[in-house]
Amino acid sequence: MSRAALELPLEATLVSAPKSSRARMGTVVTIEVVGHDRSARARRTRDLAIERAFAWFDRVESVCSRFDAGSELRRLCATRGVDVELSPMLFEAVRFAVAVAEETHGAFDPTVGARMEARGFHRDYRDGADVRSGVRDEEPVSYRDVVLNESARSVRLERALLLDLGAVAKGLAIDMAVQELRPLANFVVDAGGDLYCGGHNAAEQPWTVGIRHPRESHALLTRVAITDAALCTSGDYERRVADDTAGEHHVLDPNTGASPRDVISTSVIAPTAMVADALGTAAFVLGCAEGLALLKHHELRACLVDAQLVRHTTPDWIDV
Repeated sequence: MSRAALELPLEATLVSAPKSSRARMGTVVTIEVVGHDRSARARRTRDLAIERAFAWFDRVESVCSRFDAGSELRRLCATRGVDVELSPMLFEAVRFAVAVAEETHGAFDPTVGARMEARGFHRDYRDGADVRSGVRDEEPVSYRDVVLNESARSVRLERALLLDLGAVAKGLAIDMAVQELRPLANFVVDAGGDLYCGGHNAAEQPWTVGIRHPRESHALLTRVAITDAALCTSGDYERRVADDTAGEHHVLDPNTGASPRDVISTSVIAPTAMVADALGTAAFVLGCAEGLALLKHHELRACLVDAQLVRHTTPDWIDV
């Protein structure tokens, strides 16, 4: 999902680790590489891989952003009742989002874009410009109004709607960046708290990641060790609805039109960031019991925190 950067510090000490940070997709993306050959040729290989990795964030955003009037996603959403052939990237993002929506019976639903705009999430993070699509939040829509044709790689929107791929696109960008960095073996891609840790840290141990406490901004809830896996965390403290006093935030329950109250933080470890982010969002909406059941069904490690600050974890979640 699209959200402000989380403060999830990498607890491992990085010795002489090349590190680069850039503003991308509404957050700060940081790439770190450790343990690489220091020869000039190796440095060149490493630097080119890092540049290609950052480039994926721009490419995914140019295709999948609802905040860019010129994006392929916005062009798709300007159509209705017409089969539109999509690029492989956008088709895969929409296909994945609809598949998660179907499995969660709409707890996760990418057609909430107009409702998100109505809640105040309609400004470009780069310059604050108002980028409302013009799609009105009037007629009820759902993922069932998105018709996919796998063989033609096309999508037809049956009603006027605005797709929001925020809970898919950043994870997709991370996963594509990882493919560029995988030959380097030991690295981290951190996109505002949604991250992937490849290989090991500078001490040749699994990466240790601190997860922010949902009610104490400068404290950690816990730490977890991961290697060759993604970790995505979302909290109700991230992006609040402007001038709201009812606790409304960036996660929307498509069935109620309001923010969930049972869960205040979710952290999911998965083989890919796209899976961790999307299923973490679904679990946030479903609540602790159903959310954990979904994540256990997919054999993912997870930690959910409820409104009473009680942690609910999958059996294989291990604090360090």
